[in-house]
Amino acid sequence: MTFSSLIFIFVFLPLFILSYFVFKNRMYRNLIILVFSLAFYAWGEPIYILLMLFSITINYLLALFIDKSAKTKRKVFLILAVIVNLGLLGIFKYTDFIINNINLIFNTNISNANIPLPIGISFYTFQALSYVIDVYLKKVKVQKNIFYLGCYITFFPQLIAGPIVRYETIEHELSNRKENISDFAYGIRRFIKGLGKKVLIADNVGYIATALLSLEAYNYGFLGALIGIVAYALQIYFDFSGYSDMAIGLGRMFGFKFLENFNYPYIATSITDFWRRWHISLSSFFRDYVYIPLGGNRVKKGRFIFNVMVVWTLTGLWHGANINFMLWGMYYGILLLIEKLFLHKYLEKLPKVLRHIYAIIIILIGWGIFRATSFNDVKDLLQSLIFINGLGNFNMFTYTGAISIKYILFFIIGLLFATPLMDKLVDKIKNTKYGNYIVDICYILIFILSVIFIIVGSYSPFIYFRF
Repeated sequence: MTFSSLIFIFVFLPLFILSYFVFKNRMYRNLIILVFSLAFYAWGEPIYILLMLFSITINYLLALFIDKSAKTKRKVFLILAVIVNLGLLGIFKYTDFIINNINLIFNTNISNANIPLPIGISFYTFQALSYVIDVYLKKVKVQKNIFYLGCYITFFPQLIAGPIVRYETIEHELSNRKENISDFAYGIRRFIKGLGKKVLIADNVGYIATALLSLEAYNYGFLGALIGIVAYALQIYFDFSGYSDMAIGLGRMFGFKFLENFNYPYIATSITDFWRRWHISLSSFFRDYVYIPLGGNRVKKGRFIFNVMVVWTLTGLWHGANINFMLWGMYYGILLLIEKLFLHKYLEKLPKVLRHIYAIIIILIGWGIFRATSFNDVKDLLQSLIFINGLGNFNMFTYTGAISIKYILFFIIGLLFATPLMDKLVDKIKNTKYGNYIVDICYILIFILSVIFIIVGSYSPFIYFRF
């Protein structure tokens, strides 16, 4: 079940809202969240409910042991928590990746385990682990009510594809949140905004990316490579930020204030700036739980380089057990090192427009690596971007339908909404006499149009579901 499905919008969510607000007691409302969240997860993968219940139970117990134990034993329980959580993630996500690399290195022929990847395991595992670590560091109080902890780990808005919500963010709200009409209305608007991003923009520009970049390089050429990779950049942004908007909106409807996960990443003027704006919850997780414990930048240059590369290799691998994700992470690690060590001072002297062009070129190449399934994919894309494969076969563009009026329209809309221009326009409209009514009518139209596209379209899961 996805947020952009009719079953969620017209069945699951209304039932949840009715069940939730029937009760006034906080304990009962949290139990409703837990029950519905488990049902939401079980809709797609019922067997992995057991894995999630195990994660809740083991992290609940280990946090209690850490809280009650002496200093030496506390560290033992923390290490055990790290082993258990990362071990589960490793078994389900990286077993075949490890086997394939062993076969490659040692020329063996070990069969793949073919273990299905539980949806959302990368997100809820990191959330559970961050909770235990923060209890150890005494940043948060241990949660003695297992149902409240289960509510935190399983809460369906951010369960499948984030954002990664720290326990400290909603620690107070688990037992003391205040639901109100204003937040509920904001949540609905934010959900519709995210739904529109996903269904109207991401899915349509995604067709352009798939249609063009699935061709042979000599067919898509320079124009196909450029339009295709820009379309993919728009697709992954509106797909993921759309999910985050929906998650933040749903959380706000029920009194939870999740932190923002995106801040217009494509207006960045450097790679450092881009990663302050893209998938903020993941960047901050690796910063706080890996980079800083390794020593951060308060170490010698050699160790600093090591720290950065470890963090970004892990960031790449977090996205998936494939060599392209690891290379993508290392690509950004190297670029960030170059910026931090010497390029930054030169970038600051350039006009903003040139810094922006520099960042966009680097980001687009990065998405080419991210999307690739082989080294040849990357090579073909890069060669096409420097005209080695010609300008492109216009007949193939027409044949695929990638340049139809509908897709071109949503491509242009995507370019506009990837900047703050549209938000500034909305703010100006709100300041007029009937501005709020006009904006709300627009939200209603976006919702209706999104539902129509869902009905006539095909199933399109969120890209980050597979991470």
